[in-house]
Amino acid sequence: MTTGDPSAVLAGDRSSLARAGTAERVAQILRQRITEGVFLPGTRLSEPVISGALGVSRNTLREAFQLLAHERLAVRELNRGVFVRELTAPDIEDLYRIRRMVECAAVREAADREGLVLTGLEGALATGKLAAAAEDWQAVATASIQWHQALSELAGSDRVAGTMRQVLAETRLFFVLTESTRAFFEPYLARHEKINGHLRRRRFDLAEQALERYLRDAERQLLAAYHRRETS
Repeated sequence: MTTGDPSAVLAGDRSSLARAGTAERVAQILRQRITEGVFLPGTRLSEPVISGALGVSRNTLREAFQLLAHERLAVRELNRGVFVRELTAPDIEDLYRIRRMVECAAVREAADREGLVLTGLEGALATGKLAAAAEDWQAVATASIQWHQALSELAGSDRVAGTMRQVLAETRLFFVLTESTRAFFEPYLARHEKINGHLRRRRFDLAEQALERYLRDAERQLLAAYHRRETS
């Protein structure tokens, strides 16, 4: 889900808080919705709207906001409120440095594991293809994030997976710099498919090389988009 009224989207999440109405769970929901593009960079996170939609107290929501701020997904501005963070060129460079380190290492770790399960990668690719067929390019972007999360999970580490959830949520903030078009997003589906193929054949060396090129190309594209926006 990538479009629509955020309060209506969050109202649908309310039932998931029935047994765990904690700040951590609220932060998890908001992180997911940021990842999906429901809340774009620069969006004000309204306390009355979100607390009402989720059915949580203002205090719980403020604790969740603090968690998001710690994760660099939100920022509190004096006398203005809490906003989804807007990132800079150095942020792009730093996050892609981290992504190359973590995702490529996950592929290397996968080489040492027996019975490699690629269900998550294959499912994210299939979701992306369906979204592309419907020309829903925001949904293709979300499927791409899901694919990278599944890739990080090949390392078999909950800590690595958790780290990547935060990193990928920050990465999703960059997509506001791009136009949601076939020209931008469709080539990445082909790259997902190619890397999946290498992994199915257990050609981890080729998968890592393709992934390294992929991430460097994506970084260059986003930096170029950032600089175009800054100079326009």
